[in-house]
Amino acid sequence: MKSVPRAIFWDNDGVLVDTEELYFKATQRVLADVGIPLTEADYIELFLIQGRGAFHLASERGMSPVDVERLRSDRNTLYGQWLAEAPRTMDDVRRVLEALHGRYVMGVVTSSRRDHFDVIHAQTGLLKYFDFVLTAADFHKVKPDPEPYLRAIERAGFDASECVAIEDSARGLEAARAAGVPCIVVPTRLTSGCQFPGAECVLPALGDLLTRL
Repeated sequence: MKSVPRAIFWDNDGVLVDTEELYFKATQRVLADVGIPLTEADYIELFLIQGRGAFHLASERGMSPVDVERLRSDRNTLYGQWLAEAPRTMDDVRRVLEALHGRYVMGVVTSSRRDHFDVIHAQTGLLKYFDFVLTAADFHKVKPDPEPYLRAIERAGFDASECVAIEDSARGLEAARAAGVPCIVVPTRLTSGCQFPGAECVLPALGDLLTRL
């Protein structure tokens, strides 16, 4: 980064909370019920790199739009049930947010559905650290489209160059960079093998962020 940021935009799944593998497993299960395999490698490519999702696989098998939408609804219901079982904060996230709180304008910028987001954070206690939250309900297009970060820039009230995004995936990095926002990547197990061209840096752990800002 060329200057000290004034605002930090945080991805949710894989950065604040450990939910990405649950989403994979829920998607995998509902597709398996109709005979469509979804491997972890498939999930990484379709969701975390392309940001495309997987239900086009059902359409390509000849399923009707109504049936495809039913599959998506079943996945969302299953995922919501699993999310409600326990808080799933990432390692060290509370310490990092506590250290940064009040020093920067901070917002959550996620492609998650609002209902899932609310279930996730009903017990985490993390939202007190943020000045605003933007979910999929606030955009026409989700990541890797830049719209989520363009909206975040507007909310923060700073130039894109005065902000920084914290992401774990290639699609998140692409969205931030397309909006002109510098991006730091902290990969998860699922994204550790991905490439992150154009990232400001790739950190092995979230706690390392405190020495980079």
